Amino acid sequence: MTIKTTFEDGVETFEAEIHGETVQWDRRLTYARHLRTDQLLASQAPASDKPDEMLFIIMHQTMELWIKLVLHELEEVTGHIRADRLPQAERTLDRIATVLQHMVNSWEVLATLSPHEFLTFRGYLGKASGFQSQQYRELEFRMGAKRPDFVMIHNDGDEARMRLEAALDEPSLYDELLALLARQGFDIPADHLERDWSKPYEPIAEVEDAWLAIYTDVEKHWPLYSLAEKVVALEYYFQEWRFKHMKTVARVIGERAGTGGSAGVGYLAKALDLRFFPELWTMRTKMRPGAIEGK
Repeated sequence: MTIKTTFEDGVETFEAEIHGETVQWDRRLTYARHLRTDQLLASQAPASDKPDEMLFIIMHQTMELWIKLVLHELEEVTGHIRADRLPQAERTLDRIATVLQHMVNSWEVLATLSPHEFLTFRGYLGKASGFQSQQYRELEFRMGAKRPDFVMIHNDGDEARMRLEAALDEPSLYDELLALLARQGFDIPADHLERDWSKPYEPIAEVEDAWLAIYTDVEKHWPLYSLAEKVVALEYYFQEWRFKHMKTVARVIGERAGTGGSAGVGYLAKALDLRFFPELWTMRTKMRPGAIEGK
């Protein structure tokens, strides 16, 4: 094989014919350096010598990467909503929904871990638990489920703790949606537009009425209706991810307590009752066909 060397913009460039393909490379940015594959592939550090722990580690590491992407995209959505760029917000919400669907399906991989295989290394995990995932907690906060007491268990680093506290103290996605409704002329009470963002959100009739008006006259309020349906899809897939997590844990450990001391399956089941956008759900019960059809 002959390697041809040239200089491009003062940089040495290499070219070779490999199995009929012309391949070029240089000493600037490479695939490995761009993705930092050395660091990535060296970041699996099993606590035991049990072979099935590698599956457990990689599964949760990839889940953390997907959550990181969701958080990144959610920040984009928030910026678009603040600037009234609703089509762009919808496009990004579609991407998040697709990522969440992938995350739902990924539990199938962990479900191949049998109870016997998990118990071979579970004792080596100590108190480490998914309950301590800082990114997962941040995602809950960013979407609207503010639970201040949970911040105290996240102490792996100052930067992560500061990011979590910022998510707690800033308006959530749902808070931004309510501000959007107010800008569009809906009567959203002032105490729901300016409040202590770290406190859990309290549903009110005025917000439910606003969403009901939007869903009753879809043609008039199409941009808001379309955006709202994308937001509902976000919660739908996130809850599906939670449900699949709960069922996978039940399959692997049954009703045992979690490694971090939580109730395990019981805690995960309770999390399914949490809602990020409450009035968007309760409003559906009050919708009437006659009102929609103008009868």
